[in-house]
Amino acid sequence: MTDRRPSWALAAFATPCIPIAAMGLPLVVYLPEFYVSSLGLSLSAVGAAFLVVKLVDIFFDPILGGMMDRTRTRLGRFRPWLIAGTPVIVAGSYFLFMAQPGVGPVYLWFWLVVVYGGYSMVVLSQTAWGAVLSSDYQQRSRVYGWWQAGNVVGMILVLCLPPIVTGVFKGDHLASVQAMGWFVVILAPLSTLLATTLVGEPEAPKVVHKAGLREYAALFKRPSVRLLLTADILMGLAPGIAGSLFIFFFERIKHLDKTQSGVLLLVYFVAALAGAPIWPFLAKRLGKHRALSVAAIAYAVFQIAAAMTPTGFTWIGTLSLILSGLPYSAAPLLVRSMMADIGDEERLASGADRTGLLYAIVSGAMKLGYALAVGVFIVLSWMGFDPKAPTASGDAALIGLFAFLPAGLGLLVSVVMLRYPLDAQRLAEIQRQLAARDAVTVQTPPAAEPDPNVSVLPVDIAPAK
Repeated sequence: MTDRRPSWALAAFATPCIPIAAMGLPLVVYLPEFYVSSLGLSLSAVGAAFLVVKLVDIFFDPILGGMMDRTRTRLGRFRPWLIAGTPVIVAGSYFLFMAQPGVGPVYLWFWLVVVYGGYSMVVLSQTAWGAVLSSDYQQRSRVYGWWQAGNVVGMILVLCLPPIVTGVFKGDHLASVQAMGWFVVILAPLSTLLATTLVGEPEAPKVVHKAGLREYAALFKRPSVRLLLTADILMGLAPGIAGSLFIFFFERIKHLDKTQSGVLLLVYFVAALAGAPIWPFLAKRLGKHRALSVAAIAYAVFQIAAAMTPTGFTWIGTLSLILSGLPYSAAPLLVRSMMADIGDEERLASGADRTGLLYAIVSGAMKLGYALAVGVFIVLSWMGFDPKAPTASGDAALIGLFAFLPAGLGLLVSVVMLRYPLDAQRLAEIQRQLAARDAVTVQTPPAAEPDPNVSVLPVDIAPAK
């Protein structure tokens, strides 16, 4: 494996992240609110649809990851799945984003199933592909730093669309959502073609090991997997909750309109893009798990600070969102980089390359976090929040769920990461043992196969009398 890929190759590798993120962000932030406020579906119906579909989709990941581990083609293990998932993303995005008033819950449920099926294929294949681009502890963070930068660029670009549509073209909220959909539909196939054409994939191991649900479940016995999974779920849940409630919070509590809220969300993700290089740099100094712990604490502090700013569109509110956006990129890139390290740990222990299954765990953890996050709409409804009729209890519930709950989850992540065992020194030892074992395997010739045309008679080795 090449330890250091040129920047242009990693930029090309990251381009599919742009439409994927441009679809994923509205699925959390814009579409639930859009189906409630603009299309007239109930808050509980929308929350249940997004929650159940995401939870069911989690069980698709281990099946898909095992199929990827068993795939052997001229394009590799993972690139064919990225290519296959792209048209599914395109179809699902078109019908979800182009929905008109009058659609019902069945329409939402069906196209959510389609879009999340395609989402699983492209996200899992691309993140697993990134794991095999380098074997170096630090370079893996660089690979996923580019990957996360692509995600944040996609979020920024899609967030620019509503202000452009409403401000320049004088469109309404429905037109803004449709513009997001067209962005995904057009860019997804182009970016996939660019990435899979320009960036290669290292040759997969010739031996195909079992990669089913039993092997998937066995990975959870590894302490490093359990700790990383816990941190990933919590760090997906925390910003997922805040993102799901972002529009409601800034409209109801800060008295901003949708355009102003969209601008603040754009500021948040610009800060996330600016913060992306911080975390690989800090990981090089402190180690990946300690860098993630620092990021989680920073997220908790700045999330509460952002909620405590004065109402209206103020400079202090904007500054607080910039600070709270800086840690956003840490968990996605560091967790995926650490999972690549666990792949080496697993290969040393079992002799099997389980990259697809390991990244199915990451993908499932991300989905579980965001599924539970969208489920916050159900909790918010139970706590008395009404999107059309303000109440003191509903507003208090909104503040608590937007600010204090995500901050508490961030602090939990920092505690979990202090127990993580796989650092640079431990990985170096694992890779040394892998190299030694691989060298022995190469030097030991396989036993000669018997010639079927030559008959071998048994030899009588009875002792002489």
